[in-house]
Amino acid sequence: MAPGSEDRPSIGLDIGGTKISAGLVDASGRILRRDRAATPGSSPALVERTVADLVAGLRREAPDAPVGVGAAGWMNPETGTVLFSPHLAWRNEPLRDRLVQLLGTPVAVVNDADAAGWAEYRFGAGRDESSLVCLTLGTGIGGALVTEGRVRRGRYGVAGEFGHQVIMPGGHRCECGNRGCWEQYASGNALGREGRELARAHSPVAHTLLDAAAGDIDAIDGALVTEWGSRDRPAGTGRRRRSWLRLGLASLAAAGPRDLRHRRRTRRGISTAAGERNLYRRHLTGRGYRPSPRSAGQGSAPTRAHRRRGPGPPRRGRRPVTGAPCGILRQTRAPSSPSARCRGSLNAR
Repeated sequence: MAPGSEDRPSIGLDIGGTKISAGLVDASGRILRRDRAATPGSSPALVERTVADLVAGLRREAPDAPVGVGAAGWMNPETGTVLFSPHLAWRNEPLRDRLVQLLGTPVAVVNDADAAGWAEYRFGAGRDESSLVCLTLGTGIGGALVTEGRVRRGRYGVAGEFGHQVIMPGGHRCECGNRGCWEQYASGNALGREGRELARAHSPVAHTLLDAAAGDIDAIDGALVTEWGSRDRPAGTGRRRRSWLRLGLASLAAAGPRDLRHRRRTRRGISTAAGERNLYRRHLTGRGYRPSPRSAGQGSAPTRAHRRRGPGPPRRGRRPVTGAPCGILRQTRAPSSPSARCRGSLNAR
């Protein structure tokens, strides 16, 4: 590694089913500049070209910045190949090799939820925890598991796809090929479907939603429902989605490491009321007779105190979080030393 390379900014990109977010980030996790573009989901080549254009724009300020990509899909971490993406047209797509050809520099490519979980572990809600489960809520639901300083992907590199656990046999068809996946009931897509159902039923609470969609029911998606709900806040909107979300979180708490703490990140197309963070506890197994996972809120920019301190351990009682969008179930036992929090590998099994 070249002298001083650890201090130079890096370029990070998050390729989701709805949008591609890009940022220039310094070594402490502070975002120096942001950019974004809509995801051209029907063409892998167009997605890769859009990524290259975003990188080119950010490199005007940092020509030598290394590039890392978080991609929504099931990944072969050794080759950087996206084996399958439910929300994009990637099927055995050699994403890393294609981006290297376009950019002319090395590119790190990982699953987007794994990248989010690692960011939270290093800089955000999991900085003083030994274990966490991260949920990314957006077009679908992604997940990551971090224990003892490593992202755990399983033997084949596709572990942590919590959004594709079947919770309703024979339920809604999912883009993954199954029916009844959790993300079909608790994601941005689910929120959009609920909005379209309200509009088609001529529900009295949805007349302004149809106006917001210019009369086009098919144009109603999770992002539009979120914007509409934040403005008009009609009673009952998103209630079913929130119920499914709480049930799924309770199931993860039952199956995951003991004494977890939960936090979820949200992306475009999801609205989350802060007062509902802990309602999933009603569905916990053995509730009332077991430790209850604690909850941290939706992500926000690192505090000024966090930026002054850098990525080291926070003061007692202070839990600065990053601005990238997720949910986190996290174990409360801290590592034995501050340096242990910074060790480990994003490429671990």
